[in-house]
Amino acid sequence: MPAEWEPHAGTWMLWPERPDNWRDNAAPAQRAYAAVAAAIARSEPVTMGVSAAQFERARALLPPGVRVVEISSNDAWMRDVGPTFMIDRRRRVRGVDWMFNAWGGKDGGVYADWSLDDQVAAKVLEIESTPRYRAQFVLEGGSIHVDGQGTLLTTEECLLNPNRNPALRRGQIESLLERYLGVREIVWLGRGVFNDETDGHVDNLCCFVRPGEVVLTWCDDPEDPQYDISRAAWEVLVKAKDARRRRLKIHKLPQPGPLYMSEAEAAGIERSPGCRPRPAGERLAASYVNFYIANRQVVMPLLDARTDRAAKAALAKLFPRRTVIGVPAREILLGGGSIHCITQQQPRGI
Repeated sequence: MPAEWEPHAGTWMLWPERPDNWRDNAAPAQRAYAAVAAAIARSEPVTMGVSAAQFERARALLPPGVRVVEISSNDAWMRDVGPTFMIDRRRRVRGVDWMFNAWGGKDGGVYADWSLDDQVAAKVLEIESTPRYRAQFVLEGGSIHVDGQGTLLTTEECLLNPNRNPALRRGQIESLLERYLGVREIVWLGRGVFNDETDGHVDNLCCFVRPGEVVLTWCDDPEDPQYDISRAAWEVLVKAKDARRRRLKIHKLPQPGPLYMSEAEAAGIERSPGCRPRPAGERLAASYVNFYIANRQVVMPLLDARTDRAAKAALAKLFPRRTVIGVPAREILLGGGSIHCITQQQPRGI
């Protein structure tokens, strides 16, 4: 699996529409998705998968250069339901199609029907005429992050959760990751960002910014639950070595907030027995680590006026050859994720 900063052929996304997850019939979220697509499209091709019912609206809101294709889905999280693209030794692109169960299936999953989402990866690979490997175990793209040189980051909270693959032990999961992704070293962090409904996806907590270097969401308030989580991750990272036996250099990104769902925001979401409720006052799993590395830009979430500037400056230092673009992302966060969660890179092959 190539690193995210390696050259892309393009980016894939899915269009939000379900009213029991996105407020006000998803109109604010759609504008936020369109802004993310427009920012990435300044650097590389973007394709948006859209249902038949939303095709015309998406086409009207998206820039002309963004390709719109008809793909049915249950929601709009391409990172987790789309394929993980690979490069073989001859620089040919392949795709892994993971099994998907809506972040926990019947044991804590976010919605009851994920049948369309589980078809998205196959449809993307069919459109791109890319060979497909169907994995026979559950995994979401946001639960892994790689350096492109054989090292993978993940969390125990997610990959060892019995609501994913209860019959698989840690060693078996490691063997499958090595087989499907071509990695040799797996760094297991403990928990992900506090109250993350994905059961602690690593892409919200920590990611590689280049070989041998990671960025970690950080909290300085001992009273905040994130304080202990980030420090536990730090303790693992300072002792870890990557696949090339390097010690990792760790950079910190400030945690925004804490941020919470407002009364007005919660009131705009329809109640549905098949979808996770989003009550007023619920803490949001906000993180600046949930950014996307495009060919010439880094697209980061703007979440909190008190910390946005510092986070952007920190990312600009980490990516001196890319322009850091901030996109307002609260509406995406209200639905359970952020910019990295809604994007999936397609690497450039031969």
